Amino acid sequence: MTDDLAMMTATELVTRYRRKTLSPVEVTAAVLARIDRCDPALNAFCVLDGDFAMAGARESEARWRRGEPQGLIDGVPTTIKDVVLAKGWPTRRGSKTTPAEGPWDVDAPASARVREHGAVLLGKTTTPEYGWKGVTDCPLTGTTRNPWNADLTPGGSSGGATAACATGMGALHVGSDGGGSIRMPCAFTGVFGIKATSGRVPVYPPNYLADTVHHGPITRTVTDSALLLTVLSKPDARDWFAIPYEPRDWRVGLDDGVRGMRIAYSRNLGYADVDPEIADLVEAAVQVLADLGAVVEEQDPGFEDPMEPFRANFFSCLRPVIDAVPEDRRDELDPGFVRWVDAYRDTDADSLLAAQGIRMNLGHVMNMFLDSWDLLLTPQVPIPAFETNAEVPAGRGMKSWMEWSPFTYPFNFTGHPAATVPCGLTSDGLPAAIQLVGPRYREDLVLRAARAYETAHPFVMPPLPSV
Repeated sequence: MTDDLAMMTATELVTRYRRKTLSPVEVTAAVLARIDRCDPALNAFCVLDGDFAMAGARESEARWRRGEPQGLIDGVPTTIKDVVLAKGWPTRRGSKTTPAEGPWDVDAPASARVREHGAVLLGKTTTPEYGWKGVTDCPLTGTTRNPWNADLTPGGSSGGATAACATGMGALHVGSDGGGSIRMPCAFTGVFGIKATSGRVPVYPPNYLADTVHHGPITRTVTDSALLLTVLSKPDARDWFAIPYEPRDWRVGLDDGVRGMRIAYSRNLGYADVDPEIADLVEAAVQVLADLGAVVEEQDPGFEDPMEPFRANFFSCLRPVIDAVPEDRRDELDPGFVRWVDAYRDTDADSLLAAQGIRMNLGHVMNMFLDSWDLLLTPQVPIPAFETNAEVPAGRGMKSWMEWSPFTYPFNFTGHPAATVPCGLTSDGLPAAIQLVGPRYREDLVLRAARAYETAHPFVMPPLPSV
């Protein structure tokens, strides 16, 4: 519970609205004031529409006064990442090559669902160009910064959403995850996010990366993510990859705890290097879950690092994006984006089929592994946040963001639900996190375990930037 309107959870806001002890207009005004204070230092927004937000707040206030809320999140300040279509606002995907002119008259499923449920839409959050990398900077909108230390990256590609989330610039945030883009920035900024089972949250228009891309919640609490997932997982016929709709409220059973839950703990998936300080914080989190009654045993799932086949698939699928840009405008693209796509430009069909074969085997291995375990627990990102305007941290000999995020992309390949759970701060005051991976379709287990940990060790948000 907090008296800071901008930092109240969506769950608390809806409760206060129902009791008529708080108004969406008051809250939205407080959140817009927070954006005025924090965003100049963090650059989390590429579109901010205060007039639209206040108009939506007034409409929500009238509905609550009548006792007729429109949906589960009526009046809750919400943002949309700038790779997700939102009617009335340009979706430029972080690229100068995408014209701002409309008509922008179509909502993606995620935007449509939050709008239908009465959310107060604030604007769109920043992304690297087409969400191609694990940090958030691009030629169009510049550099987004980490609220724990503005010299550092918040991660990406949903870095604008997580920076906004951590500082109270909205209670609910829609992000996307094609290789870790919800989970990586959540880990670097100390907030919660979940990539649900592939197809749980409908996606439209179709993405070149197909069913490895997920849209999903980024919030300051597990309960708020369960709430937002309930909204986002409503069906939408435009996504033919979507799984059958499961009409449930993901908050039900959230506080059932982990007693008796079987959790496999993998320190490194058998191949990753983890900074000692991050490893120690993860170990402490493992002990917390054991103390809460979970049966935790060390066990690797037993697969080799799929980075190279994932990278071949990822950048080959993004080739049409660059090829659609006229030759005389290629210099407006992020040079790193062009470089990596060009590196895989000559990938042949046999290589892509081989990558898909590895993906299919990986999915089989994980399904069989999680047939014996309720959850897999790993570190989320093996290093703390590093300097801005760099794809990789200096001095570590890395070339690609995937090298410092070995725990994320395997589960985009397999489609299993996976969540980031903040688990403390390093000696430099930077967040660390664990990852919880569940069997396909069992987001409830992931959310339960995350909630149990959060209850024992509530997440800590960063100090606000000085004005």
